[in-house]
Parts: sequence; C-alpha cells; structure tokens
Amino acid sequence: MHPFSYTRVSDTGEALAAGHLGGRYIAGGTTLVDLMRETVERPGTLVDISGLPLDEVTVTERGGLRIGALVTMAGAAAHPKVRTLYPVVSEALELSASAQLRNMATIGGNIMQRTRCTYFRDVTADCDKRVPGSGCAAREGVNRTHAILGASDRCVATHPSDVAVAFAALDARVRLTGPDGERQVPFADFLLRPGNTPQREHALRKGELITAVEIPAHPRPLRSGYLKVRDRQSYEFALTSAAVALHIRGGVIREARVAAGGVGTVPWKLPEVEQHLIGERPSAPLWAAAAGRAAAGARPLKHNRFKVELLKRTVERQLRIVGGTK
Repeated sequence: MHPFSYTRVSDTGEALAAGHLGGRYIAGGTTLVDLMRETVERPGTLVDISGLPLDEVTVTERGGLRIGALVTMAGAAAHPKVRTLYPVVSEALELSASAQLRNMATIGGNIMQRTRCTYFRDVTADCDKRVPGSGCAAREGVNRTHAILGASDRCVATHPSDVAVAFAALDARVRLTGPDGERQVPFADFLLRPGNTPQREHALRKGELITAVEIPAHPRPLRSGYLKVRDRQSYEFALTSAAVALHIRGGVIREARVAAGGVGTVPWKLPEVEQHLIGERPSAPLWAAAAGRAAAGARPLKHNRFKVELLKRTVERQLRIVGGTK
C-alpha cells in the first residue's frame, strides 16, 4: 500500500472543499481499501465522510423513497419502508456480499464500487479501465463472468452491484452536491458504458458528493422482486440477475420495470421486455415471450455464450414469481 493522508470531516462543506482538492471520499471502505491494498487505486488523500448526516431513509412528498448515501446496506434492507414499498431493493441488498460487509458498506459506496474483473484487479494484466491504452486482456482471456451487453473493444467488465440493478429498474435518480450546487442524475445516466473511455465510470464531477438515491413514486399496487443466479448460494457475484416491478390492475399489466445484472457493463434496463408486457394479462406464455427479448443486442465472448440463454431464463423465472404465475 502506498502512503496517503487521511482527514475526517464533520460537515458537507468541509467534505466538498477536500474533494475539490482531489481527496477521495471514503465511508465503509469495503471496496476502496481492498483496491488500495492491491495497488489498483493509489489516492493521495482519503476524506472520511462517515460522520455526515446522510444516513436516513425517508418517504418523499409524492410517495417515493429517498435513501441517504451513508445508509448501510443492512440498514436499508431492514428498513420497514424499503421492505414494504420496494421489496426488490431489500432483496437485492440481502443477496449481496456477506452480513459483515452489509453492516459496513453504504448505499453510495455500493453503487460506486468498481468491477470485480480479475484482469482489472491484477496490476500485471493489460486493462484499459486501469491503464488507458494498455488493452483488454479479458477479451481473449478467461471471460466467463464478463459482459454480453454494453461491452466495447476497450472493456468487457460487468458492474458488480445488485442494488444498482434494482435502482435502474425503478428509474431512480442520484442526488448530488458539489461546488456548483445540487443536482440530480437519472440512474440510467449515472453509471457510464465503457465505449472508448472505460476509465470514466460515472457522471460525478470533480469534488461532487452523492447525498442520496431517490426512487420516484410508482403506481400501486406494485409487485417487485429480485432474482440472482450465481455459482454458489453463499457470498458470490451474479452470473445473471433480474429486478422486476409490475403494476397489475384489473388483471392487466399497466406498468413494467425490468433490469438485468451480471450481464452488462452497467445495470442493464430491458425496455423491449417492458414494452412486450404492458397492456397484457399475466400468463406463462407472456412471460416466456417477453423474456425472449431480454438478450437483444447481446455480443457474447468465447466463454460466456451460456449467459444469453441464462439471462432469458432468469428474467422469465422472475416475471413468473412477481407476476404470480410460478
């Protein structure tokens, strides 16, 4: 680990001033500290924001939900409003990491976590995300766990967060504050696809701080849930996952929100699946037909072709569960 300085701030103004000077924000530290140990990240200054008042879950005036950036994963998963209004969020969190990590890691840190691609974390391997212009060893290497959607010639790494998939499905927004004031960014625009600049992973500006993730109000009743497929049931990252939220009234699907994880360079919204569902009555044939569109545009690599069919099956299974026709 390389030398660094550490400062703990007590208010947002202090944090922004330190961040503007190049300091890296840290709270639970469950990702950044690991990357520093592996010398993948070498920040000169760590700014401890764990004492800021950003650790509350509140219902918004319009009936949505605001989750503070410093709410822990365990705290958000257990919160009665999260469990009642958006079970998909609770389930995604509870299927993430280990209990010890969920007690430490924060919502803001979780959506900002970097890929688990082994080539990214191996400083001896070529990785355009870590060292722009060096190449992508994963494309011709062992790429079983890599992306089939949203990849580029420069990067095929998946985004590892489970709850980010739920946020993407629910059309959440990321609330930010920075030197230029406050703003909100749609979740779909917050995490960036690699394209030709895989080192740019998010829409944060210099010195900006995540203050909350806000889920808009959705029509009720709303059924939602999260399904994760992995190599083992204990602590493991997704091969595929599906976050589904359905508004069914009068026996007809009025609104549908569907996103996939473990298969994209970012949490992957599935608009073609959603459009196929709206206005239809729940049925096994409907779920199968909609899920058949889940892998549209997929570009699998040598070792992860199986993910195309696995994604379709995962989406179909979760549509059956949430739609009430198991």
